Amino acid sequence: MELRIFTEPQQGADYEDLLRVAKATEAGGFGAFFRSDHYLKMGDASGLPGPTDAWLTLAGLARETSTIRLGTLVTAATFRHPSVLAISVAQADRMSGGRIEFGFGSGWYVDEHTAYGIDLPATKELFDRYTEQLAVITGLWDTPEGETFSFSGEHYTLDGAPGLPKPAQRPHPPVILGGGGKKRTPALAAQYADEFNIPFKDADSALAQFERVDAAAKEIGRTTPIRRSAALVAAVGRDDAEISRRADAIGREVAELKENGLAGTPAEVVDKIGTWREKTGVERLYLQVLDLSDLDHLELIASEVARQLD
Repeated sequence: MELRIFTEPQQGADYEDLLRVAKATEAGGFGAFFRSDHYLKMGDASGLPGPTDAWLTLAGLARETSTIRLGTLVTAATFRHPSVLAISVAQADRMSGGRIEFGFGSGWYVDEHTAYGIDLPATKELFDRYTEQLAVITGLWDTPEGETFSFSGEHYTLDGAPGLPKPAQRPHPPVILGGGGKKRTPALAAQYADEFNIPFKDADSALAQFERVDAAAKEIGRTTPIRRSAALVAAVGRDDAEISRRADAIGREVAELKENGLAGTPAEVVDKIGTWREKTGVERLYLQVLDLSDLDHLELIASEVARQLD
């Protein structure tokens, strides 16, 4: 079981905050540092000092870390033209020496689209655009050097794009898809995903969706496996007081976090991870860490949880 750290900087973090967490992630031996892709805070958080762009941040971290994987859960398809996004991700992958992973979703947060004047189409068109974007981005990456890529869709048209720069990873960075849609989402995952992620669901719901993805892959004759992963909020403490302090810091109740996330003592969390692995077959967990000032939290997870999962 691989543990990764997942942050939500729209709630209030600048680049220096993220750099400290990324370096602590690397020092703790975690597999990766991931961040969300949002431009507006959610809930009661201040959001100060303001949003940071996901791919600008990851490009900076690519030069200031050396071993951890870097990526998004998940890049919003509504924020960037797919050709521009393909170039940005490929460049970040080259800057990192081939450590980028590309989490990609359709986009969903209405308030941030309204606030910044970003178009958020109705569900069908949103997913149609998302589908075309996956074809464009992977098509540009997969086009051999010296050849060109063209695409004619309802929403995007490319004519003779050189498909440069190429990512350091070939054919391209791992593609992570996710979500709970029962038809189109599994079908897209079967076609494009290297990994399928279930965010903030219970193990039974996650298993049902993983099985839909596997069925869709079998239907198109795919033989390469799709890695299973999940994202869960983390609040780990050495004792009840520390657990309660960490829950309070993120505005959550301990009982609710124990039910819906990874909360408790290291022993409790290890047991729950074991249950998740047995029920769902997940190989990777993204631990959502919301208090970015609490680096001791990462050290505790690394020393008392991760070491028991080897």
